[in-house]
Amino acid sequence: MQGAWRRTCGVVVLALAVLLPPRLGHADGKLPALPFGGPFSLVDHTGEVRTDRDFHGRFLLVSFGYTACPDICPTTLAAVAVALDLAGEAAREVQPVFISVDPARDRPAVLADYVSVFHPAYIGLTGSEQQVRAVARVYRVHRRKVMLPDATGPDDYVVDHGSLTYLMGPDGKFVTLFPFHTTPEAMAAALRKYVKAAAS
Repeated sequence: MQGAWRRTCGVVVLALAVLLPPRLGHADGKLPALPFGGPFSLVDHTGEVRTDRDFHGRFLLVSFGYTACPDICPTTLAAVAVALDLAGEAAREVQPVFISVDPARDRPAVLADYVSVFHPAYIGLTGSEQQVRAVARVYRVHRRKVMLPDATGPDDYVVDHGSLTYLMGPDGKFVTLFPFHTTPEAMAAALRKYVKAAAS
C-alpha cells in the first residue's frame, strides 16, 4: 500500500515538473501567475485561529501532509528545516507552515509535538474538515483517505496527498514551488534569491 502511495505522489510531482520546468518564467526568474494559494482560515498548533492575512509581509513556505505519514512528510519537513538553517539571514523573512490533510487525527496538540521535532520556526495548521478541504482546494492539493487492507478500526488509514512545497510572497501571491526531494541546498539558494529580490 505504501509503495503504491509513493508511486502516486511521484507521478503527480513528475507531471508538475514537466508542466513547470525550472527555466519557465519571466526575466526575474519568477514563475508566471499560477492559481496556487489563496485565502484560508485554520487553527495553529497552539489553538489560535490563523488566516492567510496573518502571514502577509513575510514569505510563506507551505507544505501539506499529516503526522502519521511514514516517509514523505518527515523527509520534506527535515529538508525545509535544513534549508532554513542554510539560508542564513534570509530565513528571518520566511515562515514555514505545515498544513495537515488529516484533520480528524491531527488536532493542535498532535501538531505541536510533531512540528517541534523539525524546526522551532515551524507552525502547524489544522482545522475542521471543511477548512482543510478549502485550503487544499486553493493550493490545488489532492488528498484521499485510503483504508489499509488489514484495517480493524476507522483510524487505520493513510492519506494519499500532494507532496509539493509552495513559496508564497510577502503579498500572499505564489512565487515558486519545490518538488519532493528538492535538496536543502537548492531550496536555500532559492529562498536567498527571492528574499534578496524582494528587498531590492
